Amino acid sequence: MNALPNDNLPDYAIEISGLNKTYKGTSLQPSKEALLDINLKIPRGSFFGLLGPNGAGKSTIINIMAGLVIKSSGNVKVWDFDIVEQMRQARSSIGIVPQELNIDPFFTPREVLETQAGLYGVKKSDRKTDDILAAVRLSDKADAYARSLSGGMRRRMLVAKAMVHSPPVLVLDEPTAGVDVELRQQLWSYIRELRAQGTTILLTTHYLEEAEELCDEIAIINHGRLVTSQKTEDLLRTLDSKELIITLDKDIKNLPNSLTNLNTEIVAERKIIVRIPPDEVTVDSVIDAIRNSGFGIHDLTTKQSDLEDIFIAMTSDKT
Repeated sequence: MNALPNDNLPDYAIEISGLNKTYKGTSLQPSKEALLDINLKIPRGSFFGLLGPNGAGKSTIINIMAGLVIKSSGNVKVWDFDIVEQMRQARSSIGIVPQELNIDPFFTPREVLETQAGLYGVKKSDRKTDDILAAVRLSDKADAYARSLSGGMRRRMLVAKAMVHSPPVLVLDEPTAGVDVELRQQLWSYIRELRAQGTTILLTTHYLEEAEELCDEIAIINHGRLVTSQKTEDLLRTLDSKELIITLDKDIKNLPNSLTNLNTEIVAERKIIVRIPPDEVTVDSVIDAIRNSGFGIHDLTTKQSDLEDIFIAMTSDKT
C-alpha cells in the first residue's frame, strides 16, 4: 500500500533537513557528533546510493528514519510524513533491510512474513506472502526453520520481510555483504523489478561498483558530514581523469622535455603512466609527444577514473 493516493505522490521519497545527532558522553567517554547538519533530498522513484567509510554516519541516518535512534535536531520526512509528528504513517511508508541477520531461528520464512504483516496491520486477505517468497526465490524453503537457511537465503528473507506492507520506500543497508555472486545477482534482479514498479530504493554498500552500476544519484558522507550529493554521471565527471599505461620499446630513465608538461610517472624501466584530463588533452597528442621523444610504443592501455577514485578523493584527509 502506498501511503498517499497515486494522484498526490510526493516529489521526494525522503527529505532530510538540518539533521544532527550527538551521542551524549559519560565520565569515561566524551560526547560524539555522529551527524552534523545533513541536508538530503531523495527523489521519488530513484535508485539512490548513500556511501561513506565505516563510522561515517550512514547507519545512524537509517536508524533515525526507522525510529530506532532519536535525532538531536533537524527534520526528516518519509513519503512526505514527518517521522515524529506523523510517526505511524512514516513508518508504514518505509521498509528497511538491516545489515545484521536478526531473524528468529525457530521461525519459518512464512511465519516471519505473516507475523511482520500482522504487525503492520495488513489484512490476511491482502497479504502476499507466497508471492513475495517466490520473488526472492524462497518458495521451497517457506516452511523450513530459519536456522537451516544459508546466509544468502537469510539475507533474501530480510528483503522479503521489509516488503510485506508494500512500502513505497525500501532501504537496503549493505544488503549483499557476505552474499556470493550468484545470489547477489538474484537479489539485484528482484530489487530492479521493485524499482521498475515505482519503489524508491536507498542503498548503502561497500561495493562501489554496485553503486556505480545501479544508482541514479549518490551521496557521500564522511565524519557525519555530507560531502556531496549529485547524479552519478555528474559525480563521475568531477574527476575528469584518464590514465594511459604505456609500455615503451626501450628503457626510460628520465622524462624527455616533451613529457614534462604532462602528468607523467616512470613506473618501470620501460613503462610510464600518463594522467590526463580527457576534455583538455587527447590520447593522440600524448602518443605524438612520446614518438617525438624518440620512443616507440609496444603497448597502451587506458583506465578511466571511476567511483572508487572519487570516493577515495572525497573521504581521505578529512579528519
